[in-house]
Amino acid sequence: MITILQIETATQVCSAAISQDGKTIALKEEMASNIHAGSLTLFIQSVMDTAGLKFSELDAIAVSKGPGSYTGLRIGVSTAKGLCFALDKPLIAIDTLQMMAEGFLKAEPAHEGLICAMIDARRMEVFTAVFDAQLDYVSPVEAKIIDEQSFESLLTANPVTFIGDGAAKCAVTLTHENAHFSITNYNSAGNMSQLAMQAYTQGKFEDVAYFEPFYLKDFVLTTPKKK
Repeated sequence: MITILQIETATQVCSAAISQDGKTIALKEEMASNIHAGSLTLFIQSVMDTAGLKFSELDAIAVSKGPGSYTGLRIGVSTAKGLCFALDKPLIAIDTLQMMAEGFLKAEPAHEGLICAMIDARRMEVFTAVFDAQLDYVSPVEAKIIDEQSFESLLTANPVTFIGDGAAKCAVTLTHENAHFSITNYNSAGNMSQLAMQAYTQGKFEDVAYFEPFYLKDFVLTTPKKK
């Protein structure tokens, strides 16, 4: 039995889960601003206790690699890497947007059409990628500013369901009849289980010493305006 600790901190959701053979058996999460640093290790201990496991019984650590919040990703990845070093366990990195699409398909197995996962960036910008029902990329991960013409060719040919915390703000702009929106949150470590298991069985592990989150865009430090 393959047991994996899973961590998701790419958005405002702070989430930890345990999976065994691709099935989530314990989950602890909360959506709130600026809680990752103080809550993540507590959530990890909580799911370990719920599953009745010792850290030595884990087979791997999986982390949501981004794109997403710079600070959130730093916290999640540094925590995952620290556990891998301490426990001598392999590190698995999961595309955050693909994880979201996996969660949507798990909740909507009869879904027909494409899935566009969106993470809110600034103003009308989102981090996004489009997937088909097999979770293959139809459109690659990108930072995209949304306007009335966005995804026009895809929407003309297919129904597209937009998911994630970036989708809500786009609903008033993307008005094509084939555009559909889901308000459910899919940024959950519990939605990582199948993808993490697939990566484990295929031996897709990261170099713990050199792995960095997938920020997609450089971090920009802003200074407050003087009063």
